[in-house]
Formats: sequence, structure tokens, C-alpha cells
Amino acid sequence: MRISKRTILITFIITLFVFFMATYDLPYYVYKPGQADNLDDIVAVEHGYTSKGDLHLVTVSGGQVTPIQYIAAKILPYHEMVPIEEARPEGITDEEYMHYQLMLMEGSQHSSMVVAYEAANKEVHIDFNGIYVMSVVENMPAEGIIEMGDRIINVDGKDIKEANELVHYVQEKKSGESIEVVIDRDGEKRTKTIEVQTFPDDKEKVGIGIQLVTDQKITVHPEVEIKSGKIGGPSAGLMFALEMYNQLMTEDITKGYHIAGTGEIDFDGNVHRIGGIDKKVVAADRKGIEIFFAPNENGSENSNYITAKQTAEQIGTDMEIVPVDSFDDALTYLEKLDPK
Repeated sequence: MRISKRTILITFIITLFVFFMATYDLPYYVYKPGQADNLDDIVAVEHGYTSKGDLHLVTVSGGQVTPIQYIAAKILPYHEMVPIEEARPEGITDEEYMHYQLMLMEGSQHSSMVVAYEAANKEVHIDFNGIYVMSVVENMPAEGIIEMGDRIINVDGKDIKEANELVHYVQEKKSGESIEVVIDRDGEKRTKTIEVQTFPDDKEKVGIGIQLVTDQKITVHPEVEIKSGKIGGPSAGLMFALEMYNQLMTEDITKGYHIAGTGEIDFDGNVHRIGGIDKKVVAADRKGIEIFFAPNENGSENSNYITAKQTAEQIGTDMEIVPVDSFDDALTYLEKLDPK
């Protein structure tokens, strides 16, 4: 059978169109429900105890969109699309941003390790080696004042040991206020005054435009191994802490339930706000999670907990949404829970 030139041309055009729709990167980034990964597969405490139930970390999936993904994001629920410059700070490469996210994950693991081991009365030792500037955001106040590689020693007369401590301190400031930062650059101490401003892509968030990492070494006994792969960001801190604690203790805090949650955790066990919690609730529900911990933010009317509760109602899940402000809140809830 002879194939006409017209048929060949149409087939070529259709193939080219499909290829374009499936591979061309648009200047948008999509956030959507990710996975609810069992922490038994990620965290392993030496000679740790097993549990009848399980604890999960929950992720948000994201990436630059193709035309097909753009259309899907417009149709599917809980798919949030933003301009690419809002997803990744301007002036930072994909590699730098991913490296930063992985460093945040490492810092989250360190914080959760300290909280869990101290709660379980196990041996833990912390060596703080300073906070380092990983990158400076373009068109923000720190540009031209702070440089990549600077070590931050002091802010407004307060010694700073970890990156989260500085981030939360600055976020409590108002736009237009200034902070005094003492830095170590090539062995020389310098004092800089920097104004706090709102971020161009988030008028409710303030900062000076630097991304930080805490250089620290945590030594624990018994030893623990965490294999989080390419999962980035600090939001799994609470669940890491609960999993490590559960493996360290003879009593099973899961009591047979499927439990997930989210929240950045600091060295004092405080649980902080994270992004994309609506998508995490959806991901947890798809996994059959029964209990979900959400940052309460001290009862704020726009807290993660409120958003999580609203999302749970929208999707009609039976999953229990539990507000927490600290690791102790989550632990107290589980201790009072009737075994399944």
C-alpha cells in the first residue's frame, strides 16, 4: 500500500506537536501532591525497636511544566502553578537551589535527631561550627553587603548558632526595620546594617535575601542512619523525630495506626509552618493515613492546621487532623491514644 506525501506530512506534524507538548519547558512551576513515604524504610536506629503501625513523611511533588502538564495543572485539583521565578529565587541556578534544599533536609535531620534522643534520654552531642551564607538573592537588601561564604556570628547582639534561629528572628521583623549583622569574612569580623524588606513574590514574607546553612556535627548513641535520597527541604523534621524516638523506646507510640504529618522542627522541639500542606493532606489520604499532624502556629487563624483541616473536609477524608506546636504535643497525643 502506497502512503501519500500528505499522510507522511500530517504524521510528521502530529508527531512534532506531541513531542513539543510533552517536552517543551514553559516558564511555570507546578506543585502537586507527592508521596507518603514509610519512615521505616528511611530511618534506621542501631538495634532499634519495630512498631505495629507506621510513621510517614509526606512530600509535595514539583517541577517545571510542559504544555501537557500545564493543561493538567489547570484541570486537576490541588495542583498549584506559579511563574518559575516564584518557585526558585532569582539569580540561583537549579543546581544551587537543589543543593540548598538538600542542606535544609540535612539540617532538619540534625534538629530532629537532637529532639528525639534528648526525649528518649539517649546520648547526643552537638558541635556548632557556624552559619554560612550559601547564596544571596538578587534585588534584595543583602545584595552587595553579604557575600556567599560569609559566616554569620551575631545578629542585633544575639549569638546565632543555627540557620533556623536566624530565619525565624528576621521573619518577626517588619518591612523597613533594620538588623545589625556581624559576619566573619576571610577571618575578619565585619558589622553590617541591613534593612528588612518584603519579598517581591510574597508580600506577607520578609527577609534580607540570603540562604543559609548551619555547619554542625551531631554525634548520637546508638547510631542512626537516615537515607532520604533526593528529598529536600526541612518539613519532615517532626516526623523524623517521632520515628527516631519510636525506634529508641520499647513502647510503640504508633499503637498500630498509620500516622503522618509535617512541620519543620528546631533544636528545642518547636514545630514551625511549612508550605503546601493542602497537597500533603491529599497525599496522606491517598496512602490511607489515619492521623495527620499539622503545625498549629500557636492558634493562628491562617495556620497550617486550619488549611489542613479545610482540605480534609473538602476531600471527605476520615483522617484525623491534629494541631501541634511542638514535638511534645505530638508525643502527648500519641501517648493518650487508645491502641488500635
